[in-house]
Amino acid sequence: MPSLVIREFSDDLASHFHRINAQWIADMYMLEPTDIEVLENPRERIVDPGGAILFVEDRELGIIGTCGLQKTGDRQFELTKMGVVPEARGRGAGEFLLHAMIDRAFALGCDRLYLLSNTKGATGVRLYEKTGFVHDTGIMEEFGRRYARCNVAMLYVGPR
Repeated sequence: MPSLVIREFSDDLASHFHRINAQWIADMYMLEPTDIEVLENPRERIVDPGGAILFVEDRELGIIGTCGLQKTGDRQFELTKMGVVPEARGRGAGEFLLHAMIDRAFALGCDRLYLLSNTKGATGVRLYEKTGFVHDTGIMEEFGRRYARCNVAMLYVGPR
């Protein structure tokens, strides 16, 4: 039995989505109004409009990571709010979750998948690059202003 499994969003897991993301955002930055709105209303802001939220669960540690896929256009999604708890980092959970989210985006009919980040999260940025995301100034112009902390915008172009 694999030690990591993907779990679908359910209302009883919403508190994990909030906890995991609020922790890493507060540790590295400051929670912004957009963060709070999404974290407190994940079903209304992400799932119900056609997006998805997935969790990665470890057999021993429980829910250790989460990520959202927010629909921002007809066939366009933003990979958002991806976090893994500090005690579980280095186990491959982030990469496992990221691949599951990319697969989900395309299962939902995605033509354009992008993300917004910050160079402070260098480990995450390297993971995104390794997985097929490239830095994109057009994405930055179009979406980057939503967060004061955003200085990285990336577009998924496929595996390398």
